[in-house]
Order: sequence, then C-alpha cells, then structure tokens
Amino acid sequence: MNIEVSERLKQLPPYLFIEIDKARRAALAEGRDVINLGVGDPDQRTHQPIIDAMKKALDEGANHHYPFDAGVPQLRVEIAQWFKRRFQVDLDPSTEIHPLIGSKEGLAHFPLAVINPGDKVLLTDPAYPAYQAAVTFAGGKIQYLPLKASQGFLPRIQDIEEAKNPRAIIVCYPNNPVAAVANKQFYTDLVRVCTQKNIIIISDLAYSEVYYDGVKPPSILEVPGARDIAIEFHSFSKTYFMTGWRLGWACGNSQLVAALARVKSNMDSGVFNAIQYAGIAALRMDPAEIEDMRAVYQERRDAMINGCRAIGWKIDPPQAAFYVWARVPAKFPDSMTCAKAFLDQADIVLTPGVGFGRQGEGYVRMALTVPVERIHEAVGRMAKVLA
Repeated sequence: MNIEVSERLKQLPPYLFIEIDKARRAALAEGRDVINLGVGDPDQRTHQPIIDAMKKALDEGANHHYPFDAGVPQLRVEIAQWFKRRFQVDLDPSTEIHPLIGSKEGLAHFPLAVINPGDKVLLTDPAYPAYQAAVTFAGGKIQYLPLKASQGFLPRIQDIEEAKNPRAIIVCYPNNPVAAVANKQFYTDLVRVCTQKNIIIISDLAYSEVYYDGVKPPSILEVPGARDIAIEFHSFSKTYFMTGWRLGWACGNSQLVAALARVKSNMDSGVFNAIQYAGIAALRMDPAEIEDMRAVYQERRDAMINGCRAIGWKIDPPQAAFYVWARVPAKFPDSMTCAKAFLDQADIVLTPGVGFGRQGEGYVRMALTVPVERIHEAVGRMAKVLA
C-alpha cells in the first residue's frame, strides 16, 4: 500500500537538526572524533537537588496516576514567585501560568488555539524551525520579517505596522539562532503596534537565564499593556540542564493561557507529576548554581570568539544564549558548503544558517555545548580548514 502523507506535512522541509544528526552519526560510525557544535543540547549533568526531588516523588504512589491537568498547584506558585524575583512582574498562578511538556510542545500547540486556516502570522527570518511547523499545522500563512545585523537582528517595527491583517507575531529573544537580545524599548514599541493592530504576541523566552556580562534579558511582560495581548513561553531545559526532562511553562494573558490549556486538554495529559516536583526543586535552587552555569558558557564563548579571531575569522560575540552566529568565511560560497567542509575536513558539526530561513544564508551557528578544551581543539582544526 502506498501511504500518502498529509499536504501540511509535505509543506515542511526536513527537520534541520535531524538531518544534522544523521551526518554526525555517520561520521561517528566511521570512527571519527567528531566535535558536535550543531544541536544546542547542554552537555552538563542535571543539578543534584533536582534529581533528588525526582527520586523522592517517584516513591509517592499518588504521582503514578494521570497528572494534574493545570499542573501541580505548588509548581505554579513557585513559577509565579520566581517570575516576581526575576522580572518584578506579578502573575496569578491560577489563571496566568500553565505548565508544559517543554516549551516546544506549548509553542507547537498554541497556534491551534488562536490561528484559523488562512490567518497570517508574522515570523522572523531566520528563526527556530519549529515555529514554521507550528503555524503550518494550524493552517496559518507566514509572512517573514527579515533579521539583519545592521538592525541588531530585530524586526523593523515599520514592517509590522505595514503588515496587512496579521493575526499573531512570534518573537524569540534571546534569539535562536542569532543570539541577539531585545531591549525594553523594542518590546514597548512592539506592544504599542500590536495593541493598535490587535496582533497576538507569542514570545519565546527559553534562553532568559543564559546571558553574558551580567546584562539580563527582559521579559515582554515587564512592558505595560503586554499582558493584554501577549503569551510568553519559558523552559527549564537550558537554565537547569533539563533538556531531556521536558518541562516548561506558558504565562501571560489569561485568555491566551486558557486557550492553550484547552488545546492541551484534548492533546495530552499534562506533565508527569514527579517531573513537576523536580521543577519545584529547580526553581528553589541557590542562585549561585545558575551563576556558575553562566560562567561556564561565558568561558566557552570567550574561548570560541578569541580563538576564531586569532585564526582570522572575525565573529561578534553573542549577547545571550549559548550560540555563536558567525558569517561564513569568504572562501566558502554558502552556509551548506561551509558546514560540509568543516565536517568532512575537520570532523566538526556546524549548523548551516540557511536551515533557519532564507535570511540565514551566509551564516553558520555554533553551539557552546562542549567543554572549553574541545572548543580549543575545534579552533585548531578550523585553522587548518581556513588556511
């Protein structure tokens, strides 16, 4: 029998990171010493207090049943308290917060709650590929907003003002892949325009705690009026080395949060309670542990930037997130050729920028998710390719 997949599935390109992982695994199968700077998966072990809380929760028989649909109440309270400490914003745990099976899941489900077939969604280019899939599955039509270095990799407010009848906009700052940060003035302008045009703002803040030089990225919910029109997505993955645990949350406008919850109630059964209790332990952790995380990434960032500059590859340092967004060296015609050369000649996995969108062409992304010693090794290999 010849199985035809759905038209919406046919619209999607191959998922970028799966294709990269195939190439990596093929190289490893050949016995090559591969340095993986491709997929952004933190290499460090989850903090012990989180593991201990999970072990304790597993011994509680009550946690072996279907989880609380809206999340363990104490987790929502802890999220609200964390949010207040970090952003000085008060959230109602009962109506403005909803736990997720990772922020990616929430971002995938949310368009089903607010996007009708044919609705226009504004999306930055380049962007995390999962956004495009989420809008496509909901039947939405994407209008791309180019991100350019000359604009600090922020979309032009004028482009949003001139867009015809968009239903929603998706923004991600600190940004994956370009590692730029949005300031409060940008968010203030965005909220103003979106309020005037009745555009829902979908903000992905997964990298809020991975920042450099002590400059904290803001939440859009800090801006007056944002809670009337915005929903924000957060993740435990990057901050607490919990990528495999799948835990995050959505917060913001109560109607938008409720709409997402309604979709989820028909799609999944919530987050395993034991993982939610582990999340409570994460939010209660000593802030010094998170500072240590930032110090690790800052050391790696500086090693990568300084090393690349020393071999003639001039790269601007990222402001946040654990990615380096680098212009393709002049000897390569495009990002795919560059990435292939580094894998074939130096056993280094990079992500070609074009995989994040048309505007990503001319760049490659490097993830700082290997030890600093491996970064030094990678730079040494890069020097031979660029010689």
